[in-house]
Amino acid sequence: MSYRRGGGYRDRGYRPFRPSGPSPVQEGKEYEVDITETSRRGDAGVAKIENFVIFVTNAKPGDHVKIKITRVGNRYATADIVK
Repeated sequence: MSYRRGGGYRDRGYRPFRPSGPSPVQEGKEYEVDITETSRRGDAGVAKIENFVIFVTNAKPGDHVKIKITRVGNRYATADIVK
């Protein structure tokens, strides 16, 4: 039996998810997307570009909209509808 110090997630092989390569969208650029579902909170529509999730404020499923990316994270982006 071992009583070594430390422990924690790193010792058990935990690694946070980091997608490889650059994001398929860029902040400030505009795209046309189809809204496929509603976010869990219900405050945004969800679209995907190359399986990259984009949360679009004030959108609902079935909408085909032009969006402008406002923020890009490691796993998702946020966008607003362009009027």
